[in-house]
Amino acid sequence: MIADVMLAALALIEHLPMEEQQQRLTVVQEALCWLGTPYAHQGRVMGAGVDCGMFLAEVFEGAGVIPHTEIEDYPHDWHQHREEERYLANVERYAHQVDRAPLPGDIVLYRFDKAISHGAVVLAWPQIIHSYIRLGVVLDEGLRNHVLRVAQVGVWSMWPSSEVTA
Repeated sequence: MIADVMLAALALIEHLPMEEQQQRLTVVQEALCWLGTPYAHQGRVMGAGVDCGMFLAEVFEGAGVIPHTEIEDYPHDWHQHREEERYLANVERYAHQVDRAPLPGDIVLYRFDKAISHGAVVLAWPQIIHSYIRLGVVLDEGLRNHVLRVAQVGVWSMWPSSEVTA
């Protein structure tokens, strides 16, 4: 399964610079290592517990794309009561929104209630991996999952060159 995901990801990014291809594939590989980790609010320990925000931070840190990032405490239901884009602000420390189809290693963000409050790593669009409440880190389909599809806000990327499409 992992080999199939990696090959599918590579096929989608082979037009990009070699260094970017390697970084993106490392992100995909790192994300897959978290598969099956239980959901835990503010957790960030592989195999023990992670939420969707900490999952993003740990995957990109583990892949060597970003430095260790401290994320301030947040209640699990903050997005239900506030419009402040705290989740988005954390993502935009390192990533920027792009206007194109998601590529492996990109981040897809979702708005639930009043603010963006969920994110997933793209494996090979529409296949994603994310930490979901009550399920933990799971594979999902960004287009088939109706809850995610209607909540999708856009795509963010760590790589500037990826804005050029093939």
